[in-house]
Amino acid sequence: MPDKFQNNADSASAPATAPFAIVPDDATPLPHVPKGIYVGTGGTITLRGIGGTEDVTYRNLPDASYVAVRAHYVRATGTTAANLIAEA
Repeated sequence: MPDKFQNNADSASAPATAPFAIVPDDATPLPHVPKGIYVGTGGTITLRGIGGTEDVTYRNLPDASYVAVRAHYVRATGTTAANLIAEA
């Protein structure tokens, strides 16, 4: 199928082209740094950003919300939100 935008440069504000499901893990980094994270089922997400030196916790996230963060890790410990999709 033709892609009218194939010659446009990708950027952090451009739509995702390769989204993937996130399985929170305490030790394994995400396979690709996403532009943000879609939260299907609300709760809490504990993560570390690509430039961070410590984990942070996003609390009280509602269903179908979006966290605009470029995460390196999404931790299993402390994460209660589910159906997470990396916008990559």
